[in-house]
Amino acid sequence: MPKLGKLTVGIKNKPTIMGIINISPESFYKNSIKITKSKISQTVKQMDDDGAQIIDIGGMSTAPYLKTTVSEKQESDRITKAIKIIQNVSNLPISVDTCRASVAKNALENGVEIINDVSGLKYDKDMPKTIEKFQPSLVLCAYSKKIVGGRHVAETKRLLQESIKIAHSINISKNKIIVDPAIGFFRKSGTGFPFTKIKSNWADRDIIILQNLSLIKNGFPLLVSVSNKSFIGKLTGKEDPHDRLYGSLAAELVSVLNGADILRTHNVSATNDVLSIHKKLVMKNKKGL
Repeated sequence: MPKLGKLTVGIKNKPTIMGIINISPESFYKNSIKITKSKISQTVKQMDDDGAQIIDIGGMSTAPYLKTTVSEKQESDRITKAIKIIQNVSNLPISVDTCRASVAKNALENGVEIINDVSGLKYDKDMPKTIEKFQPSLVLCAYSKKIVGGRHVAETKRLLQESIKIAHSINISKNKIIVDPAIGFFRKSGTGFPFTKIKSNWADRDIIILQNLSLIKNGFPLLVSVSNKSFIGKLTGKEDPHDRLYGSLAAELVSVLNGADILRTHNVSATNDVLSIHKKLVMKNKKGL
């Protein structure tokens, strides 16, 4: 069975919740930013209580529309601090959101078993070598260094297949690979870290992808991260990310209905409620039929 760390994922009709904690003040969603030891500890405990099964931590924002680049040392220092705090208060698996090999190496040396690379192992030439040495579970996002055109679903699937091929070349087991269609990372222009340039409307691209998740999975569990993102603002007219909760929950439910296995979210408690309703009302219950 597919696993993220020691956690089995991809079980039919049993979506997994990944809670987001950012140790990066520059992140777009300010409620996700936790910097002090007490805030990180409190948030992890609350997420655990609320139903998170994995904690994903980021030390540098990768929002394409923000100037958020920090040094590798600063990103790594932030991540290492958070890892140690989380390990002291929870047994939840930790995923580290980074596309830099040195940051991933330090995280893996500190006991992390999951790397979430928004470039799908393509940004940092040293990342495959680092991954090969430690053999962690991987979240591979669709990404291209070149401008992508054509059909969104076919191109996303192709880019994911490229990353899967890299992972296979460094002997990563198929059961350690999760794919992510990279919602929010396909843009006409940007200033942040890895994003894929496209010629078409970025919001339309995200919508089409979410409508066709089942066609993108490539036989792997699929992670979707839509929480408070820009396309929800486009659809609802909510410019402030803090006003996008209801849109986020609706998009998460649709994502699960369309094939998502893992939801990466800022809103763990609310997302858990959505999945509880999904389990009771959508999944077929043969009792009483």
